[in-house]
Amino acid sequence: MKKAKIGIFLAIVLTFISTSLSFGQQVPNISLQISGTNDPKNLSSTIEIILLLTVLSLLPTIIIMMTSFTRVIIVLSFLRNALATQQNPPTQVLIGLAIFLTFFIMAPVGSEIYENSLKPYFDEKITQEEAFDTAMIPLRNFMFKQTRESDISLFLELSKTETKPQSLEDIPNRVLIPAFLISELKTGFQIGFILFIPFIIIDMVVASTLMSMGMIMLPPAMISLPFKILLFILIDGWNLIVRSIVVGFK
Repeated sequence: MKKAKIGIFLAIVLTFISTSLSFGQQVPNISLQISGTNDPKNLSSTIEIILLLTVLSLLPTIIIMMTSFTRVIIVLSFLRNALATQQNPPTQVLIGLAIFLTFFIMAPVGSEIYENSLKPYFDEKITQEEAFDTAMIPLRNFMFKQTRESDISLFLELSKTETKPQSLEDIPNRVLIPAFLISELKTGFQIGFILFIPFIIIDMVVASTLMSMGMIMLPPAMISLPFKILLFILIDGWNLIVRSIVVGFK
């Protein structure tokens, strides 16, 4: 059946081409040419465009690895699991909230990068290499504040560097970035553990009450869910969660 459909499609294409040729219509001639240039600036601009497109394709990964996004999305996911609300809030809403919180948290770092790196580079006051080095300074400072020394020591040991770094500037990005990631994972899991405690207590109280009343067949989660939501609303849970996440990065 599939081969028959392909044969019909090819027949239609061939019929269209033969009909076009019979009416004397011209078939477009498309060719790709690569020509040389004697101007180094043209080559430099082309390379810059290619690098820019490469960076844009890696931008989602950069946002996840080198910003606060990892911790924020982990905390929000733990919160949804602790409430046991299944798919509420939806995953798209959690990701959107995590992205905008990341923009809010990283705004000072982004402003510093723009003022000290991007703006001078656009004004042609510094070179591309200088712009990159200058842009990494506030980003590295942000990651160092959130990274544990034990995690940095772990990757320094795994990298088998011969000379130990004497200062933070001597630590390479290939060590700092994975150390920052596992530190964020650990912090996110610690916050998630704290989030589970009050909701587990509600589950235990509801389960004990139902057993004492002989309602063994009634699922405790069905009864405890409204109480969890009520508790979360009464304490203004979203305000507390967002405040604790943002303050944790200050």
